[in-house]
Amino acid sequence: MASNAFNGPEIEDPPITNRSGVWVHFGFPVSYDGDGKRVVDKKTTVCRICYMTIGHTNGNTSNMSTHLRRHHPSVSVSGTRRKQAETYMTQSIPAAFRQAFPTDSNRAKQITAAIGTFIAADMRPYSVVENAGFKNMLNVIEPRYTIPSRAHFSQTVIPDLYQKTKAQIENQLAKATAVALTTDGWTSRATQSYLTVTAHYITAEWELKSHVLQTRPLDSHTSEDLAKGITEAVEVWKLERANLTIPVTTDNARNIVNAVVGAAGLGPQIGCFAHVINLASQKAMAVQQISRLLAKIRKIVTFFHRSTTAAHVLKTKQELLQLPVHKLIQDIPTRWNSSYDMIERYIEQQAAVYSAMTDKAVKKNVKDIMTLSENDMRLAENVITVLKPLKTVTTLMCTESSPSASMVLPMKMMILKSMELSDDDSPAVRDVKTAIKNDLQQRYTLPDLQDYLHKSTALDPRFKSLQHLDATTRLRVYEALTTEIVTEQATSTTEPATSIETVDLEPSTSPPREKKSAMTELFGGMFMTHHHDSSPKSVAKLAEEEMKLYMVDSIPLDADPLKWWKNHEHLYPHFARLAQRYLAVPGTSVPSERYAAKKIP
Repeated sequence: MASNAFNGPEIEDPPITNRSGVWVHFGFPVSYDGDGKRVVDKKTTVCRICYMTIGHTNGNTSNMSTHLRRHHPSVSVSGTRRKQAETYMTQSIPAAFRQAFPTDSNRAKQITAAIGTFIAADMRPYSVVENAGFKNMLNVIEPRYTIPSRAHFSQTVIPDLYQKTKAQIENQLAKATAVALTTDGWTSRATQSYLTVTAHYITAEWELKSHVLQTRPLDSHTSEDLAKGITEAVEVWKLERANLTIPVTTDNARNIVNAVVGAAGLGPQIGCFAHVINLASQKAMAVQQISRLLAKIRKIVTFFHRSTTAAHVLKTKQELLQLPVHKLIQDIPTRWNSSYDMIERYIEQQAAVYSAMTDKAVKKNVKDIMTLSENDMRLAENVITVLKPLKTVTTLMCTESSPSASMVLPMKMMILKSMELSDDDSPAVRDVKTAIKNDLQQRYTLPDLQDYLHKSTALDPRFKSLQHLDATTRLRVYEALTTEIVTEQATSTTEPATSIETVDLEPSTSPPREKKSAMTELFGGMFMTHHHDSSPKSVAKLAEEEMKLYMVDSIPLDADPLKWWKNHEHLYPHFARLAQRYLAVPGTSVPSERYAAKKIP
């Protein structure tokens, strides 16, 4: 018979022939082998009080008796097992489990390790183990456990956890065929400069993995120091791959761009598209009429945030007008999307705001604040309409599970298309569109970077039709991919050429959707699957056949490209190998910045 009281280890009771009273408090540990077969270790015993393991040979109970006297002195070991069992069963549960765990017992080690994980994963200070509330919680959960000192956690538990986690990640990275990086330099409140490096790769099961490798202090944010920090991470984590460079996604600051461009083995440097959108939108917000509009709305919002009376009246008016009871949004000038949200919320609540500001209880306290005029409201609505594609893109890049660099150029072209001038545009709207267009056109224009991003887009099955490109460029992109396939095949000494399976060329259909997703809204009119399109030329028959099959296959815009590749890898094995490398490259560093704030390596 086995026992597993209080979630301790599984313990096998000793045979009835073991009559010593010591056996009331001991049993044999139970484990399971690789086939799930139950195994009882008769050469080791487990204390039922603290779960400490003790060697056992030939029925000798001396070691067990010594353990009870040393660690559980209140437990009696005299008499027979039957008599001891009767005495033991008459004790109350609190009395039976009053003895503290030895620090080297399995149970104590498990709890200490769990606390270490809590400190690391939730980024808690070491001093948390000295807090009265934390101690009280653990005492209620497990009164037999004694919390080690904060020094034990900082000098032993966390370093051990780091080394264990590092070894696991090194093992996973070693299996990755290619790795991409995102990196971000930042300064702490204590004015210490740091560099965080995050690695991204796609596993053999087509799962995108990301690990924050390290955050290291820097002497400065110069290009030289940043390049040294990134190169060090590549060497320490063994990220080099034969005949491959490591793509790095960063913000668009000149120092980090120069650091990646100037470092050996790194490239291409890909600017974070969310950051690019922010820069272009800031240009729009700086247009004089828009800047004045924002100042007016900001002044009204600030008034309602600072006046409890005005806020209460506004809530009352919202309820009377049956508007959503939403607070007005205060923007942060350096974050354009917050300005967008402020304008959009004001438009939603404009009637309630006007009613509240003309209320007697509020009107007497309003000084130099005017509600928006009809022209102002028209401008606000037009600005929201113009900036909506940029807002949708920003939301998509921040919420997409795998915002790959494959999305960058399609999104750029879609935004530029939406910024085309119309005869109905007001002068202010024209200025906004022109400001965005002029800033965005100059991004991602370096020939080598463009070629890389085009190939990445072609390997994303959602955008493989490359409808945002002209036929000549489309042909050149697929020729570059087939050349890369043939080159890699020629340099490979271990892998034979992979044959291509037959595929049904009938287009797949999907049921109509009730609501368009962000992906469909952005690209639905541009990236519809086109069948029987003319196939680009190829430089090798093998790659050409695979490319033709790949081009006529279909995928909904809302589909997960990695899941698609997992299901179709056997059909397009050579293109799949490239996709596994290219689609691991992030198009934004936003998710990685969140990793840096939440996760240990």
